[in-house]
Parts: sequence; C-alpha cells; structure tokens
Amino acid sequence: MIRIENDTIFAIASGAGRAAIAVLRVSGPAARAIIESLAGKLPEPHRAALRIFRDPATGEAIDKGFVIFFPAPKTYTGEDYAEFHVHGGRAVVAAMVKAIGAIAGTRPAEPGEFTRRALLNGKMDLAEVEGLADLIDAETEWQRRAALRQAQGVLGRQAAIWRGALLEAAALLEAEIDFPDEESVPGFSGRRADKILAPVLAGLKSELAAGRAGERLREGAIIVIAGPPNAGKSTLLNALARRDVAIVSPFAGTTRDIIEVHLDLGGCPLTLIDTAGLRESFDAVEEIGVSRARAKAESADLVLWLSEACAPVPPSVQGGEVWPVFTKSDLLPPAERQSLTQGLYISAESGENLDLLLKKMEAFAGAAVSDGHAGLIARERHRKAFERAALALARILDDPGAPAELLAEDLRVAMVSLQRLTGMVDVEDILGEIFTRFCIGK
Repeated sequence: MIRIENDTIFAIASGAGRAAIAVLRVSGPAARAIIESLAGKLPEPHRAALRIFRDPATGEAIDKGFVIFFPAPKTYTGEDYAEFHVHGGRAVVAAMVKAIGAIAGTRPAEPGEFTRRALLNGKMDLAEVEGLADLIDAETEWQRRAALRQAQGVLGRQAAIWRGALLEAAALLEAEIDFPDEESVPGFSGRRADKILAPVLAGLKSELAAGRAGERLREGAIIVIAGPPNAGKSTLLNALARRDVAIVSPFAGTTRDIIEVHLDLGGCPLTLIDTAGLRESFDAVEEIGVSRARAKAESADLVLWLSEACAPVPPSVQGGEVWPVFTKSDLLPPAERQSLTQGLYISAESGENLDLLLKKMEAFAGAAVSDGHAGLIARERHRKAFERAALALARILDDPGAPAELLAEDLRVAMVSLQRLTGMVDVEDILGEIFTRFCIGK
C-alpha cells in the first residue's frame, strides 16, 4: 500500500515523567537525516550505536545514548524508522524533542499514528491493530492472552482461508454465467456449492455461538450489587475491593449513584457495580439513583441481590442471573443459623463466606468468557461482519438452484463482510475511533 503522508513523525515512546531511560521514535523519509544531524554518522542498520547527541542548531551536546536505524520497508511502519535511547530526565527528553522538531519535514505524531502508518503500508491488518490496542489496554492475564492472539493475526488468517473458499465458489459461478451452454465448464451445482461453502458457514456459526464470550472478555463480566436500602451493598463492595470505594453509613439512601470497581479474579476481568437501594422514594435525586440501579441490574450478567439475613427480601429486579445473598449473618441468633438451608449467607463485618462468594463470582465470570478461551470475535463490528457473511451463505445453501446472478450477489456480500474484518475495504469510518484510543508514540 502507498503512504499518504510525506511528513516524518516523532514521539516519546516510553512513559511520561522521570525515568532511567526514555525512548524517542521517528518514522518517515527524514529519519536518516535526523540521525545524521543529531548523532553524526548513520549507524549500521538494526544495531545499537553509542553516540553523543547534539543540537543541530548549536552543536551543544544534549546527552549520550543509543541510536538504532531500521531502513524501510522491513520496519514497524514500513518506512525508514529510528529510535533514540537517552536518559529519562525531563530536561534531556525536552531537548531531544526540540532538536528533532527543528529539522525540516518533521512534526509530532498524533495518537496511534505509527500504527496507522503500519496499517496503511500493509504491515498490519485492521484486526491486528485492534488486537494491539486491546493488548495495551489489557488489565488481566486472560485479556492479555486474547489480545495477543488478535495482534498476531489469528482473525486475519482465518478470514483469508474462508475468503479463498468463497473466491473458488465465485469462479465457478462466473464460469456458469459466462458459459451457460458449455457442458465441459463445471457449474455451480448444489453438491459443489455445499462442499465449498458449508464448511465456511459452519465455521462462522461456531464463532458466532461463542462471540459474546470474546466481547465480554474485552469488557469484563458485569456483576451488579442490588437490593433494598441498608442491606450492606456498599459494605460488600468495599470488602470485595479491599479498599474504601463507597461511603458507608447507617442511614438509608446514602448511595445514590452508580459506583464501579474493576476486579481481576484469577485472570478474569470483572466489573462490580454498587447501586442505590431499591425503594419507593419521594426524593427526586434518590429516585434518579433508583432508576439507574434498576437499569444497571437489568443489563447485568449477574445480580447479587442483597438483603439482611434477619429480614430477607425477595428479588425485585429482572434481567440476567440473580443470586440471593443474605448479609449480616453474624447478627443471627445461633438457633436460626442452624436452620438456614438456602441462599448464601455472608458477613462483611466478620468475613464469613466472603471467600466462598468470590470463588462463585470467579467461576461465573470465567464461564461467561469461556474461561479465557475466546474465539475470533472480540468486538461488535466483528460479530456483525460474521452475521452478514453467515446470512448470505445460508441463503445460497438454502437455494443453490437460484439464478446465478442472485447467488453471485450473496457471495459478494459474504466476501465483502470478511474483507471488512481486516480493513481491506470500506473501513475509513472506524479508523478514527480506533486510533484515538492509542497513546502518543504508538
């Protein structure tokens, strides 16, 4: 693919602030000139060279460090590319940025621009770019593994295999359209269509069946803590988060807004949400909180319905799975505790059964994301592309004797859907959304 930019971009690729080492990266046609201006002689490609970096305007030494040059096209971006490894002091980094930026044809990179150039120059496909973005954002081990698979091109490779089968079917259809009376030209018979397209459709359906798990793995399973006021919801949130996240008081209606905590349970991402106590209220602000609580509960993967063990209240929410959890079990008289047979009884004060609740939550969240073994679908746009391709192929296999022109159109729809997965066609509208999530220097 051809570059659409002639500017040479640069950015700090390491973390912000004071550090032992800072890395500045450069990509574009002026990369060689930048090295020569700051470090003198161009180093041997792919080898780190120890140099004194000087301000081209004054000749004053800035720092002593390593420079590495990577000539195009075998680079991350597909362009001439360089890295400067310097001491991580703020003054050193600022001087290096100023010196590089003073060279003609250079400018600071925009968020994700190095990776955008890699995409435009054919070094990565769109699914790999999305995987890289997810890898940067990964907070748990399962998220890291799934993101790395995407970044290594697993989706693109499978899409290419399926597209190859569709191209074979399209060639047979084209021959039938161009040579309808030639008996020696193989046609698009029902048996031939089934042999070529049925495995593709089966693969698409299999991935769609597990697709929600992949999306949940990126975002984390959603567990909402709901129940009447003063049931111990905020106390439980603080206990599970092992820090004071929510305000706790003996007064009903203390929590009025949504409070979210992100947890890592055995590598599985989970979002735990504390909500306002559910009750009839004449307080306008509290009523908003109650409305938001019900909406969150209805959209959650799991609701922990809390009520006091000595005064249990049946669940009054609808949506996903609901677990009755009875709180303040330490306040129950011994005789009543012995008669308990159903539900999970906990005490955030004494810690009773909190470990058991965490294990149950971990098992639920793991099952929701297929224990981290997510398929190819990691985003809503992936799922929609799979759905469009599957519907088109299903129409063909349901009626392989339909006019060849109609079959060809359905094949085209299926192929375009697969091409969209990797950015081969019609994806400019989503590139901005993807790359704005990247950090400067990536």
